[in-house]
Amino acid sequence: MPDDTGAPTGADDGGGGSGAEGAAEAGADGGRPLGSRAPRFIRRSRPLHLSWQVAVFLVGLAVVALGVVMLPLPGPGWVVIFLGMGIWATEFVWAQLALRWTRRKVAEAAQKALDPKVRRRNLTLTAIGLVLIAALGGWYLWKYGLVMPWKIHED
Repeated sequence: MPDDTGAPTGADDGGGGSGAEGAAEAGADGGRPLGSRAPRFIRRSRPLHLSWQVAVFLVGLAVVALGVVMLPLPGPGWVVIFLGMGIWATEFVWAQLALRWTRRKVAEAAQKALDPKVRRRNLTLTAIGLVLIAALGGWYLWKYGLVMPWKIHED
């Protein structure tokens, strides 16, 4: 219900959304409030807001689908998928919560990776892997030699 200024108050954002979509409480991580970020004039009209949500969903779906296609092909597949999730998060609480969870997990992984024990282990494993690859490459060259493709003659 609008107050004296005409702005909606409380959980009723004027969008006619249900439940969590109209919620304006901030998450436990103190981030931005959950809910639609559509302009106020769009949220005021239920048919217009529903049309806006459908458009946002379809654009986000197209971007996520493009990211999925890029996963096996050259291109930044995961970046594009998260971009599509970001588009969805402008309108849908479930996408906002999924992105908050993802950010939290990435931050935890970054903190864990900065732990000196983990860094030392990762560097040791990388060095062992590089030595093994170099040894296998050296063995292959010793055993079979190096023949350039343009010097191969058909007999």
